[in-house]
Amino acid sequence: MLMCIPSFAQSSEIQWVEDLKQMDSSQLTLLVIVGIILGVILILLVLMVYLMTFMSAVFKKQNPELADQPSWWDEFKLKHITGKLKPVGSKEEQDLQLDHSYDGIVELDNHMPPWLANVFFLTIAFAVVYFTYYSVLGLGKSQIEEYQEELRVASIQIEAYKALAVSSIDENTVVFDATRESLTVGKKIYDSNCAACHASDGGGGVGPNLTDEYWIHGGSIEDIFSVVKYGVVEKGMIPWQDQLSPEEMQQVSSYIMTLTNTTPANPKEPQGDKYEPTIEQPIDTLTEEELGVEEAQ
Repeated sequence: MLMCIPSFAQSSEIQWVEDLKQMDSSQLTLLVIVGIILGVILILLVLMVYLMTFMSAVFKKQNPELADQPSWWDEFKLKHITGKLKPVGSKEEQDLQLDHSYDGIVELDNHMPPWLANVFFLTIAFAVVYFTYYSVLGLGKSQIEEYQEELRVASIQIEAYKALAVSSIDENTVVFDATRESLTVGKKIYDSNCAACHASDGGGGVGPNLTDEYWIHGGSIEDIFSVVKYGVVEKGMIPWQDQLSPEEMQQVSSYIMTLTNTTPANPKEPQGDKYEPTIEQPIDTLTEEELGVEEAQ
């Protein structure tokens, strides 16, 4: 039975907030109008209650015989909220005292106040409807079903995020992807499109050698991606941005980086400048003076 109880405390994103975000301007305008109408109705109800109280006071002042009669609010409060209270110290109150006493403190056998009894009855009615709706009829989602639904929605959001992230890869955001899946796809792309000019082992042919440390246009992942994307038209290399997706260009660029320092069968002579990866210095590096190191004489 506990598994049938839905979880009211869900993830950080509340469903109604997401629904509001998905509304267009016309739906939001309609929602605001409905809220204003409900607010006006609430104000009119308050004014009506105040007017009835004011009129009752005026009638009692004009008719002294009505002054002793309880108002509608007094009758409502007596019947549904407080109930009839016994005067403190009266005989009626003494009759309600129970026999036991604790340090001079006695207990009265009072009836439950009407407001509390009404709340109790409402909870019983709510429990019956709740149990029937979720457990008997099975119309509502159980806790497990809501959890599975949250997982389904989250997986869709993750796939959408991945698709957006992959489609937005460019020469500024590209990263070296060393996963087996990425390098496998990158090798297939290389064999199909690059091996004709650079050799299957990267040793070079019409195109330069990709296995040494010398690069014409730079040897970082950003440089390689840029060459793959835009090509080198003056040297006969076409741009691949119209034939490969951003993710595929990242995969083949990552594979090309793995060819560095390998041994091809017929390597072409080095071309360009030797590429040395830039090593970023930590921004919080302490100087020798701060470290207390004395300069060598």
